[in-house]
Amino acid sequence: MWLADFGILLLAWLSMCHTAPIASPWTTAKDEDLAKEYLSEFYPDDQMMSPSMLGLTESSFSESLRRMQAFFGLEVTGVLNDKTLDVMKAPRCGVPDVNKFEHFDGKPKWEKSLITYRITQYTPDLTQSQVDATIAQAFQLYSNVIPLDFQQIYEGTADIMILFQSRSHGDFSPFDGPGNQLAHAFSPGEDLGGDAHFDEDETWTLTHIDFNLLLVAAHEFGHSLGLSHSSDRSALMFPNYQYVNTDGYKLPDDDRRGVQALYGSRTSVPPIWPRFRQPTGPEAGPNPVPLPNPQDQQCSQELVFDAVTSIWGDLFFFKNGYYWLKSTSFSETRFSKVSATWPQINTVDAAFEVPNNQEAYLFEGNKYWRIKSFDKTIMPGYPQPITNFGLPSYISKVDAAVYLPMTGITYIFVNDQYWSYNFNWNYPYGFPRFIFGDIPGVVSKVDAAFENGGYVYFVEGSIQTEYFLPNRMITRVLYNYEWFNCNTHTEYDSTVCWWC
Repeated sequence: MWLADFGILLLAWLSMCHTAPIASPWTTAKDEDLAKEYLSEFYPDDQMMSPSMLGLTESSFSESLRRMQAFFGLEVTGVLNDKTLDVMKAPRCGVPDVNKFEHFDGKPKWEKSLITYRITQYTPDLTQSQVDATIAQAFQLYSNVIPLDFQQIYEGTADIMILFQSRSHGDFSPFDGPGNQLAHAFSPGEDLGGDAHFDEDETWTLTHIDFNLLLVAAHEFGHSLGLSHSSDRSALMFPNYQYVNTDGYKLPDDDRRGVQALYGSRTSVPPIWPRFRQPTGPEAGPNPVPLPNPQDQQCSQELVFDAVTSIWGDLFFFKNGYYWLKSTSFSETRFSKVSATWPQINTVDAAFEVPNNQEAYLFEGNKYWRIKSFDKTIMPGYPQPITNFGLPSYISKVDAAVYLPMTGITYIFVNDQYWSYNFNWNYPYGFPRFIFGDIPGVVSKVDAAFENGGYVYFVEGSIQTEYFLPNRMITRVLYNYEWFNCNTHTEYDSTVCWWC
């Protein structure tokens, strides 16, 4: 019996002696944890499906490590070493590298020639016009070589939705803070398909400093079109970030061949698509193109408002230089041009009413007008600059504004941030804060906001979230067109308070 036990122990000891190590003697336990998390995230297999699953077997760890080393052209040892760790610690795309070919499994692609995109949250690192131009340039790299065109829209749901946000941002793949994962994107398809997300914890630039937005965006849009990662270090789709001079930058050959394998080659000059929403204010130029009359959109599920406010008991819904008027004085919804009521104003970007003062405020570009509520006339001395509300001088347009009677505070929304102004004390109140996290149910930007009958409504695209002020709770979600008695709406209960 003793000899049998000794034999078992001897075999076990010999087995341990012949087991290949998973890490070099110079690596630490922290390095091994980092490697396990990295392989789970970017080289998952049947045994490791979660980025947080660190209980890997030695064989699965070594096998995944070999795959990673082979992908990056490292010496394939299956042993964690300094060179492998250096690659793992480099800033990179958040999309896995495990696809067998340069395309995603099944080769998903867009089955139409015009792809729309919308930027719902901008980065404060660059101006909005810089981001718009850079994103357009990134798409242009592809439309130059494939018969696919890209058009930016400013409302509704686009094929490719783009945002800048940190940490958790609604897609079950949170970012990890500065460095490491810079961005990620989804392959073509419905819902999240094609969408691209950029980590706002990074610093975005147009130069070699920090992270160049053009290079990262063009990489992510490769995923949005169906490209997976490439092991070619000169390729745009190489997973680790590497800066190259972007002056006259063109799609590298490896990426061009990959995307043309999906969509074919372009034989004509790509068109320049007009924007759906023309700029206002100084950027509009001397003769801005008139926006289309939106009257036929009154009962459209895709209806998006520019601004909404109550004025003397009536509700005004603004869009494209027109407004719908809903009043208790008459049953029908009336439609009119803004300039027919207020000749000085072409379009209304944001609006709110202060009922106790019997006045309303209408915003266009970087100016605003004060209106007498009871007769809708403009008060003398207007327009005035929006900086009167404590907004920085670089802001050229307000997205939305709402006054809360219970607090005397007005909230003003610009991109993914909001400011507040206290009318009781006549001065700006507090500093700008990010919308996400402060207003549950609103995850990106606010297109319009208004208070009515003790409720406050935040409009995001064609949907709006209703809050009941006395209880400070979300009470329901509805489509914009439901204010015009076109259809029914869906309700849900909640117990969320954002201004408590």
